[in-house]
Amino acid sequence: MGVATFLSRIAGLLREQTFAYLFGAGIWTDAFNVAFRIPNLLRDLFAEGAMSAAFVPTFNGVLQKDGYQKAFKLTNLTFSALLLVVGTLTIIGIAASPLIVSAIAPEFVSNPEKFEITVTMTRIMFPFLIAISWAAIAMGILNSLGEFFIPAIAPAFLNFSMILAGWLICPLAVDFDMPAITGMAIGAMIGGIIQFLVQVPALYKHGFKFKWQLNLKDPGIRKIVKLIIPGTIGLAATQVNIAISTILATSQGDGAVSWLSYAFRVMQLPLGLFGVAVAQATLPVISRQAAENRHADMAETLNHSIRLTTFINLFACFAIMALAEPVIRILFQHGRFTVADTVATALALRAYSVGLLFFCLVKVMGPAFYALDDTRVPVAASITAVVVNIILNLALIKSCGYWGLALGTGIAAIFNAGILFFMLSKKLGSFSQFGLGKSVAKIVLGTGISAAFMFSVNHFATNQFAAFWPERAGGVLATLLSLIIALAAGTIMLFVVSHLLKLEEAGQAKALIARKFFRKKAENPLKN
Repeated sequence: MGVATFLSRIAGLLREQTFAYLFGAGIWTDAFNVAFRIPNLLRDLFAEGAMSAAFVPTFNGVLQKDGYQKAFKLTNLTFSALLLVVGTLTIIGIAASPLIVSAIAPEFVSNPEKFEITVTMTRIMFPFLIAISWAAIAMGILNSLGEFFIPAIAPAFLNFSMILAGWLICPLAVDFDMPAITGMAIGAMIGGIIQFLVQVPALYKHGFKFKWQLNLKDPGIRKIVKLIIPGTIGLAATQVNIAISTILATSQGDGAVSWLSYAFRVMQLPLGLFGVAVAQATLPVISRQAAENRHADMAETLNHSIRLTTFINLFACFAIMALAEPVIRILFQHGRFTVADTVATALALRAYSVGLLFFCLVKVMGPAFYALDDTRVPVAASITAVVVNIILNLALIKSCGYWGLALGTGIAAIFNAGILFFMLSKKLGSFSQFGLGKSVAKIVLGTGISAAFMFSVNHFATNQFAAFWPERAGGVLATLLSLIIALAAGTIMLFVVSHLLKLEEAGQAKALIARKFFRKKAENPLKN
């Protein structure tokens, strides 16, 4: 699962590189990002978010109590209900695409060509929601049945489909007198279907057979619906905030939407790999402790999780601050992606990185409330974050422009995480009993020193290449070598400083990464 998740994240990065090379950051990439944002928002909130969170425990409960036959009946009921409900939503969405695009990208209306192609791509990609909803259900079933690799690798097929579309379908779109970017929308639609289909053989291997069964009054379906509503709201903050940023970014001229999209994709790499990794390591432990009413042990586990998350993601945050431009230059500055695009995207990436730690803390702390049967706090925290984000975005866009939107999203995540932390402290007792404040202060000092050293080494290496290798100065190879040297130096400095400060999180981080990428029965660093 760790290897598959890593491959999927890398595939996502390759997808963005393909976009950058073929289309740069301008009118057509802005149009695609707005069109893709609509079904993608619904996917993140519903299909791969609340729907999975509601279906999986219900499926497992039926499986344990009534066996495979009843569990697979619930699955068919869910597939059928999804086809009916999401299919209806898709038809409405296709018909209302002009109104939806006008609402989410009002500035596009003034450019008829840009508006028309955004509407076309929105219509092409709306059925993506059906495929991805079924894919999420298939993933939940297989994980419940002990099958992990296929569901985890399935999202990579979406990315690979879009990469191939860039080179194969986009040229064909031009032959049919359509903008080349339309091929990427077709690739996304095909990729969503493949993401579901690659899981079907594994479902059949476990004895599942598709049957049309529709009963919206079934107790299992009613329980899923009951869980979806608070689950959707509780998971909504980050995605809704990104959607709001997209709406406002359309007023900042051509390229702004794309700069924010490229920056957030880079930010998702540490967020997806390490934020999710700590959350995955934490959830089974705290769920067991909550079920056994071991609240003191639960608090201690969360203390370790918060410290480990802070250690890993503060280092990632400071590294992004120090090295944003060379990272963007290496990843995207090819083909139609210009030097100006690199500078603009790096600025957005630095602004987003302010919230990196807090995005990850929400992933760690949010599930603790569901383990405690409390859905109200995550919902309240999510709504507060959205309100704060809107206020900050409207204020910051005037003085900062497009990158103020990224900064507002990052600061809103601080509010979200802060509310969750405060309420956890009330439920489980103050975390000060574990010396959390002192540990965090040492982590800030250690990661800050390592990042400053990293920045200095990168600056020194860049100057040395410019002096001794002038014909390659500023090129990809020189930038890459400088970046590798700086990252290695910063990482070594981090572990040296961690040893001097006696930060046990350094050893935990090493164990977590080994557990995620090598999986050789490495012990859960948060096991209690």
